Amino acid sequence: MMARTRRPIPRLEDDYSRAAAAKRLEFIGEATGARPEHIGRHCLDPAAVAGNVENFVGAVQVPVGIAGPLLVDGEHARGEFYVPLATTEGTLVASYNRGMKLLHAAGGVQTTVMDDRMQRAPAFGFDSAREARAFGQWVTASFDDIRQQADATTRAGRLHDIEQFSASRFIFLRFNYTTGDAAGQNLTGKATSRACDWILAHYRGVRRFCLESNLATDKKSSQVNILHTRGKRVTAEATIPAELAREVMRTTPEQMFLARQLSNLGGLLSGVNNNGNHSANGIAAMFVATGQDVANLAESSAGLVYAEVLPGGAYYYSITIPALIVATYGGGTGLPTQRECLELLGCYGSGKVRKFAEIVAATALCGELSLGAAVVAGDWVGAHERLGRNRP
Repeated sequence: MMARTRRPIPRLEDDYSRAAAAKRLEFIGEATGARPEHIGRHCLDPAAVAGNVENFVGAVQVPVGIAGPLLVDGEHARGEFYVPLATTEGTLVASYNRGMKLLHAAGGVQTTVMDDRMQRAPAFGFDSAREARAFGQWVTASFDDIRQQADATTRAGRLHDIEQFSASRFIFLRFNYTTGDAAGQNLTGKATSRACDWILAHYRGVRRFCLESNLATDKKSSQVNILHTRGKRVTAEATIPAELAREVMRTTPEQMFLARQLSNLGGLLSGVNNNGNHSANGIAAMFVATGQDVANLAESSAGLVYAEVLPGGAYYYSITIPALIVATYGGGTGLPTQRECLELLGCYGSGKVRKFAEIVAATALCGELSLGAAVVAGDWVGAHERLGRNRP
């Protein structure tokens, strides 16, 4: 194959300007033969997206619908909330809205943040397993010094503990941090890098070192995060009277519980690592609307569902999200429309991240119940036909 002359994307000295964006749009039209008409039409100030995107040309607009009111009885989120959902999937907003209607009538959703931590996971290699074990013992004894080095790099982050995992002649260290209102991946990388520089300067015998061994499992769902938490571990739970299930969902707790058991069995057969219905739907829509790192959906959408028919016939239902990675400050949260969506929830800025996490989990619970009931009641396909613009 003949080598082709590479045509680099244009850059200007003032690269975050309307002129630079326009020049790149013109270039891409000439290079591809396409003529984008809408990408360049937006309300963003190009200077405001520095640090969020490179080679800026414009914006993609995603429709935003509102579901609610969502009634939450949390430790950080209390009261009614109208939830912005950015999606192109018909029926999604309607489904979550129906779940919110049901649980509002049932008295609301109780939410609890069970744990909070973000990781970076370096690996250290040695000449033998015994030397690796000795290093692990030294790390335990030196924790206070290591924490001092890590914490010195950040105002918001704090090193909570270091888990150790051994394999062959390697020790994998899983540094666990609290990260304030930031999601914290960059924060933990910087802090762990400083801590590891100190370790390497003070411990002889390290033969191999890698700052990230993949044990933090960035942007991947994993069993270690389901067990040990990444981001926020949040539980949302509710109890639904039997008559309310019949009135709003046109089904019964017994039928819904049987479907839940069947869903658990099907998930076991398929090899999934969580038993939720579709938590990715609502969480993705909230992530897009509020400027979260959407790739974190890979971890954040894992949902652990538990259901029970209570004495007297009421239906208890809960979802635990063990790796919900969210932020209310930094990243994309400060962009104009994303900030407005967070402000609709009263969740923009410092001191709001746990409140936001509880609202996300409560929303996910509403969606789980709504879809599960729709399948049982036979409404699922019909709803998509009416609202989802399906085609034969």
